[in-house]
Amino acid sequence: MIDDIDDGDVVASSKSAKRNATVTLTVTADEGYELDELTVTDSKGNEITVKEKSNGKYTFTMPSSKVTVEATFVAEKQDDDIEITFGDVDGKAYYADAVKWAVENDVTTGLTATSFGPDAVCTRAQVVTFLWRAAGEPDPQSVAMPFTDVAANAYYYDAVLWAVENGITNGTTADTFSPNADCTRGQIVTFLWRSQGAEEVSANNPFVDVADNAYYTDAVLWAVENGITNGTSADTFSPNADCTRGQIVTFLWRCLAE
Repeated sequence: MIDDIDDGDVVASSKSAKRNATVTLTVTADEGYELDELTVTDSKGNEITVKEKSNGKYTFTMPSSKVTVEATFVAEKQDDDIEITFGDVDGKAYYADAVKWAVENDVTTGLTATSFGPDAVCTRAQVVTFLWRAAGEPDPQSVAMPFTDVAANAYYYDAVLWAVENGITNGTTADTFSPNADCTRGQIVTFLWRSQGAEEVSANNPFVDVADNAYYTDAVLWAVENGITNGTSADTFSPNADCTRGQIVTFLWRCLAE
């Protein structure tokens, strides 16, 4: 039984189901609302595990009794409703809006409930995970991991597979990804450039530390041309400098949100 629901709707794939059958619930929120909580209980009031799939679909395994489905919806948060609660993110910092966007869109959270760590260096695993989450966490086509240093239970496992499949990055060798290696400025702009189609760039190169034959040259020029980042000075880009969390969410925000 599905209880009366305000501000949205829940439709079950079957009005009746046998024990151990998989039941799919399709959840649709009214305009301006989003799902807050979805619960399924058996006839004794015991809560049944509900698994979130995609596109508003959830599944549960039918018990031996009838079930009750309850859902509550809340008004969607607007950008202005989101407050930065990190003590290390000044509201006037260049990355403040980017941090706000990243948290709102589940790209990343803080290092703790009160610390974002904007000056902490990002690793290769973190960066591909940010990109993957920003893309909607698409399922990779393959489950065969070519890298011996990416464990099956690593939080970045699917992100690495997805990034490699889509030509965003490769391993540091044929069988290693180096997930814990620091991500450089040259690498992050290359990842972003490739994720956006790796378009050719005809702009002149103003940076003395960006060689014309470097793998990141077109990405650097593309990033500057599209306002994603500038050089560290008028004639240097510092492609080998480590990239911080504050810088990377800003690059992502400028590329994907603005």
